[in-house]
Amino acid sequence: MPKIQPTSARRDATPAEFKAMAHPLRLRILRLCLHEALTNKELADQLGQEPATVLHHVRTLCATGFLEPEPVRSGRRGALEKPYRATGKSWILSIADPDDRVAGVVATIDALRSEIVDAGPDAIRENSRLGLRLDDDEVTELTERINELVQSYAARAPTSGGELYGMYISLHRLARPRR
Repeated sequence: MPKIQPTSARRDATPAEFKAMAHPLRLRILRLCLHEALTNKELADQLGQEPATVLHHVRTLCATGFLEPEPVRSGRRGALEKPYRATGKSWILSIADPDDRVAGVVATIDALRSEIVDAGPDAIRENSRLGLRLDDDEVTELTERINELVQSYAARAPTSGGELYGMYISLHRLARPRR
């Protein structure tokens, strides 16, 4: 799985790739398939969605290289199942258009919201939100430090028996106060 790339090293997403990443349900499918391969039925069950709806999204993610099928396996009752695993491709892409970036972040926040609600009230381990006043050099320093921290954890091998966690970080400019 590729490491998360610093923004400066990422390539721009194609329109099809952006469209695939700009849907909260697709982002949730990618998260679910990150650490284990899941079938369409398993995904539908975990997401509380109809299998046909999930299959549409799985096909879109496969067509754009975000998911790939693993070898067919036998299910519990002997039926053949096709599991899918996330490729990590989203970690090496950026979105050039500012309006598209906003749409992508909103989709990510929507997916995050659903993940947190589904996980329940005991799922939150840490949550911070603050306002800062930074100059350009400080923004660069903070961004680099965050990226170094994220890269160091992304490079680690998964801990055997460890819990699955998600993390979301956004450094964004606030709207100027209206006067």
